[in-house]
Amino acid sequence: MKIGFNLLLWTGHVTESDFHLFPKLKAIGYDGVEVPIFDTSSPAHFKAIGQAIKDNGLECTAVTVLPDEAHNAISADAKNRQGAIDHLKTVIDCAHNAGVQTLVGPYYQVLGQFTGRFPTETELDHAAEVHRAIAPISEAAGVKNAIEALNRFESHLLNTMEQAASYVKRVDHPNFGTMYDTFHANIEEKNPHAAIEHVFATGKLNHVHISENDRGTPGRGHIDIVAQIHKLKAIGYDGWLTIEAFGGSLPDLAAATRVWRDFFSSPEEVYTEGYALIKKAWNA
Repeated sequence: MKIGFNLLLWTGHVTESDFHLFPKLKAIGYDGVEVPIFDTSSPAHFKAIGQAIKDNGLECTAVTVLPDEAHNAISADAKNRQGAIDHLKTVIDCAHNAGVQTLVGPYYQVLGQFTGRFPTETELDHAAEVHRAIAPISEAAGVKNAIEALNRFESHLLNTMEQAASYVKRVDHPNFGTMYDTFHANIEEKNPHAAIEHVFATGKLNHVHISENDRGTPGRGHIDIVAQIHKLKAIGYDGWLTIEAFGGSLPDLAAATRVWRDFFSSPEEVYTEGYALIKKAWNA
């Protein structure tokens, strides 16, 4: 098991001014960081990020999204679906340059964009076409795919682990898997433990996010994160447990995730208490 921390708490685009975070997280005990790949204008920029992460003895995963309708995998417009493929190819270039192990996130639709209908077979087929195109490219770059089901207030295509597992089967590529997020499961799953078992049984559980019900400090909310970590360990999961918490420093992200107040006293509270919670739960 490896413990990671998502850098979206501070920034949507890591620069040299953020490198001071790496030794702080390493000193706590973290194994790695999760880098946002939203700005893809300079893939070469991510080489410096990857080197700084490596220099601090850390490893790296990454999170990305589809930015707009012109790059939307479920769009009815073939040009937009090609835009999604082109965008994700660039994201993969950035990820490869940074030494990313796993690319996570809801990169199948635009966040917060809804049709007012249930997800359709056509939308699922369109997204799968995009992901079948990028999965082998990602594999060749040494980057695993872990698609993320989101709660119903952020997306409509994939909300549950059952939907995510079914979608992974639809894409049908060995490099393409899904992930589990305690925050989204808290909203969408009737039985989080059963959801974990279901998706793990597919053999394609490639990542886990540890996130509290209010997106704040793990352990200070009402989700039984400890029990879910125990469940993950018991069934044989041994991958990343990456903390994801959000603040108000990124207006676009705050709007997409509905963050309208502070959920913690300081970032240090989040990454120190969160790490201790995960480590203690895993070792119990």
